[in-house]
Order: sequence, then C-alpha cells, then structure tokens
Amino acid sequence: MVRVLAVADEEVPAMWSRVRDLRVDLVLAAGDLPWDYLESLVSLVGAPAAFVPGNHDPRTGVGSGPRGMVNLDGQVRSIGGLRIAGLGGCVRYNNGPHQYTQKAYDRRARLLVKGALRAGPVDVLLTHAPPLGLGDEPDPCHVGISALHDVIETLRPTWHLHGHIHPYGMDKPDRQIGPTTIRNVIPWQVIEIQPASTPADAGVGRRN
Repeated sequence: MVRVLAVADEEVPAMWSRVRDLRVDLVLAAGDLPWDYLESLVSLVGAPAAFVPGNHDPRTGVGSGPRGMVNLDGQVRSIGGLRIAGLGGCVRYNNGPHQYTQKAYDRRARLLVKGALRAGPVDVLLTHAPPLGLGDEPDPCHVGISALHDVIETLRPTWHLHGHIHPYGMDKPDRQIGPTTIRNVIPWQVIEIQPASTPADAGVGRRN
C-alpha cells in the first residue's frame, strides 16, 4: 500500500505543523501551487514527488518545475511504487501557457494513452482539470476535459486525482467511472493506494 499526499490550488500553511506526522510515501501535486510552497512541502515530507502544471503555473518543459518533483505533464512514470499518468493545464479560456482546446487535448490524450499502454497498468491519472461533466463547472474557465473520458475508460486507473475546481466550502463528492474513483484533492488529501503491479522501474524510494 502506498500512502499518497495529494495537493492542489490552495496553500494550507497550517499543514506544516503536521505534515511530518502524515508519514506519506509519495507527494502528488495537481497544479496551481507556488513552486516554493511545493519545494518546502517535499523537503518536509522527505518522499518522492511529482506534479502536473495548472493553468496559473509558469511555462514548464522537460526537467523544469519545483525542485525535487518530477514533471508528469504528458508522461507516464513509475514513482514511489505507483505508475502514474499525467496531463496538466485546463481547457483554453485565454492565452495562458497551460491551456488547450478540446481538440488539442484529444491529441495530447492519445499520446498519453499510447505511452501508458506500453508501460503497463496505471495506478493514478493525475490531471489539473477534471473530465467534462464530472465535477467541472459551466463557466469557460472551469469546463472539464472531454478526452479524459476515453483516457479513464482505456487505462482504468484506480484513482483519477485533479484540482482546478475550488470547493469554496461546498462538498465535492467523489465520482466513479468503472473501477476509477475521481477525486478533487483541493486543498489536500491523504489516500492509500494499492499498486496494480510492482513496476520494475519503480523510481526513487523514500528519502531520509
């Protein structure tokens, strides 16, 4: 069992006093958090970490991002004992660096699925935005990604973790597609995940 701390969108300064006690094995960030905040969090937790960029994040490329975190945007990687597929950004509503049309997301999603099918079972789909019609909002800034339906139905991850849709004190219940539980992790969640398999390239283990 892999104990995951998932964070997105909203800083929680009060978490610093208890984060070490959470004893997590992996940190996953679903976007739109300051990089220095994430770097401090990863340093305190002392575990492998990965992220996808949100629509308010600066432009990223291969090897760029918060120190100590793997950029999973458009990638499938085995990290901390889980195989994770990532897709950052949101549906385009202005000219931000991590915004895409639904058609562009279709292309990005097909490439992600192709890579994931070669890599083996996926435990977690990590995105910034939710699927279209499943936990999104009707305004142009918060509409969901239509291509994620096919991604979930093809890869059948145990969990799909996302941010982007701020709860604002309202309950954001989990959603379900087949075996996949979809969860809005804003501002943070601790989730225990049983790996579908034990990947040979499981990546970096817990740091001391």
